Amino acid sequence: MSAAASRNEPARRVPLSMSHIGLYVHDLPTMEDFYTRVLGFTVTDRGKVRGADIVFTSWDPKDHHQVALVSGRPKDLGFNHINQISFRVATVEDLQAIWRRLKNEPGVTDMRPMDHGNAWSLYFRDPEGNRLEVFCDTQWYIEQPCIEDLDLSQPAEQIRAKSDAFCRAAPGFRPIADY
Repeated sequence: MSAAASRNEPARRVPLSMSHIGLYVHDLPTMEDFYTRVLGFTVTDRGKVRGADIVFTSWDPKDHHQVALVSGRPKDLGFNHINQISFRVATVEDLQAIWRRLKNEPGVTDMRPMDHGNAWSLYFRDPEGNRLEVFCDTQWYIEQPCIEDLDLSQPAEQIRAKSDAFCRAAPGFRPIADY
């Protein structure tokens, strides 16, 4: 079959799942410290590739790495093209534990807890300005986008009750199982 004929055939959809991300960094020791000490990743390997130092980190023992930190990012780069890197936690209590760990961490900036109705999120920037999100799913669906303030200092049951009341009044409300 010619290349032209194969382009006209419908492409088979191949399922993909997110595996890992690699970040160029300018201060590898600072970023390794942040991702391990603050976010709890474990260094699984390290070495050199094409002249750059690389540190592989993971939370999941079945994944060799989830975040690879690679030296070589220019320090004076004017724009970071990464919109965000998102990490899921199981519960709002886990989200609160991350928030407590981050709120006094030097180098962490732009912390914004948000209630999206379908998830509770904490957005922040790591020491090199990459925007990260740590979130947990809720039991509701509402139309997106939705951004409401979230006070992670409140008890978890108050957060759940406030979100429940807000979501029940929002457009498209339904339990996530029905979505």
